[in-house]
Amino acid sequence: MSVTAPVFGVCLALAAAPQVPPRFVPVHQFTLAWTHSIEKVRWEEDYRVLPPTIPGGSPTLVAGKARIRGSGAGMEPPPDAVFHDDWYEYQPEREPPPTLRLTRSIYTADFDWCMKGTCLPMSAIMPTDGDITLLYPCSAPS
Repeated sequence: MSVTAPVFGVCLALAAAPQVPPRFVPVHQFTLAWTHSIEKVRWEEDYRVLPPTIPGGSPTLVAGKARIRGSGAGMEPPPDAVFHDDWYEYQPEREPPPTLRLTRSIYTADFDWCMKGTCLPMSAIMPTDGDITLLYPCSAPS
């Protein structure tokens, strides 16, 4: 009899609708991307989901590289950013919080969810209610 390892990835949940079950996405690497609503500048942040370090533990969300296509009012790249191939690239100094709070307004373009070089609007993975979507590392529901 073989024992299968638990599948891990991220869960997406609507903050204003706790009665809606979270959506599980089995993923180990992904990019969140968006266009700034005023400056119309593209941002991208890479993330990895690491497996639990102890049996029964929780996976961990780790920030990778981040990129900004330009700069503008209130969105300057950090001082250590390097301009490369039309992007300011940098490594965020801190790890992300355990849960990312993604504001998904009906008045702006949605986040893009990117994996393996292909991007889709986040609404293709998790519909929005025009409020906050919570993203956090998790294991597949049993």
